Amino acid sequence: MVLRFAKHAIAALAVVSIGMHTDAMVASDTRIAGATTRTFVTRDIKTPDPVPLAGIEEAASVMTTGRMYRYNVKPGEDSIVSKCEEEIAAYTGHKYCVALNSCGSAIMLMMKTSGLKSGGKVLSNAFTFGAVPSAIEHAGGKAVYVESDYNHVMDVTDLEKKLVANPDCKHVLVSHMRGKVGDMDAILDACNRHDAVLLEDCAHSLGVRWQGKHTGHMGRACAISSQSYKMINSGEGGFFLTDDPEMAAQCAVYAGAYEGLSSKHTTVPGPEYFETLPTEIPNYSLRMSNIAAAVIRPQILTLEERIVKYNRRYTELTAKLTERMGEHLSIPVNTPGVTTPVHDSIQFNLKKHFTEEMVQKFLKETAAHGLPTELFGARSNARNFINWGFAPADEPLPMTAEMLSRALDCRMPLMWDDSDFDDMADVICESLEAALEDN
Repeated sequence: MVLRFAKHAIAALAVVSIGMHTDAMVASDTRIAGATTRTFVTRDIKTPDPVPLAGIEEAASVMTTGRMYRYNVKPGEDSIVSKCEEEIAAYTGHKYCVALNSCGSAIMLMMKTSGLKSGGKVLSNAFTFGAVPSAIEHAGGKAVYVESDYNHVMDVTDLEKKLVANPDCKHVLVSHMRGKVGDMDAILDACNRHDAVLLEDCAHSLGVRWQGKHTGHMGRACAISSQSYKMINSGEGGFFLTDDPEMAAQCAVYAGAYEGLSSKHTTVPGPEYFETLPTEIPNYSLRMSNIAAAVIRPQILTLEERIVKYNRRYTELTAKLTERMGEHLSIPVNTPGVTTPVHDSIQFNLKKHFTEEMVQKFLKETAAHGLPTELFGARSNARNFINWGFAPADEPLPMTAEMLSRALDCRMPLMWDDSDFDDMADVICESLEAALEDN
């Protein structure tokens, strides 16, 4: 009876997955006639990457056995979470890996395991997602923000200024927002000179390489995400990665390796690093489940081919936008040192001759034509630092505020067809033209 249910469940899930692929193939653009023909996008900008059939089958198998808890494995067997940790660590090149329920948990634990004290200051990007200052608050720290520039990365000059002004700050958390990586050599040099621990938020930079190595190796530890809109999709999930054995051991215990359960991990250091840890630090129960790991594993195998596809489409799209509207917008430039970017979304800055009214007109035009674009500086956007009332900035951030006021964001769903990105370019350019007409 259980087997029959499992087979039906796999079949049903497979139909859903195939249906998503079919939807990607049958949607098409529509246009309306009139004095001026405008392009419409008919695809869902929120379309996530589907789970491969292998992941669906393994997840259904886990549900059939009921062994969804990572530590509920037979003697001599490795859990699906452990296998997933091995594969993630192999991909990024890190020695240790702990799978967690979210990237926010991983960021919080990076600070806890690197010695952040209650009330300790953490320098971080002024432009990032609200989950980052939330994690700083969760870890008991106090966020101090560093300006971000028009390439959407941490401004090194302001980092130096803030380190000098805050000599008691011993943590720098750099966020690779939307996969944009700052000057990591200069950032690490500043941290070393001011005796600050460097940590990397790689939620958006899975697959991105700095000088040939995966992001996350300049800092003492890094965190990656498997939330639905990232390069690997388990709905929610994250990974703590490091080469530091003490941090890895603490992370595993904080996550929930109580008593002797660390022995069921395969990507943590030996028992000598654990000893009395389970009785000294709390268990926050932040573990990843075997179901989440099951759906992630086959996605790791396709990362490189998906990165190639994303980057090709991005190159083509940005070329069209620059050729047609280059006098009105700019595309953030990759920092020299980024040897492999990952462009699964597009960001662009409107030039300074765009007033607030013109920006709003552009947003209304794109939304009306099926392409809702996001303004990072919107009052409702969780990436705008003015919305972080739980961790407010203590001083003005004029460079970041100015950049955010005209910085636009748009996803590039993998399941769309190439022709859909021609429509995306048309809608963006036509909406810019419409915003310019009234001025």
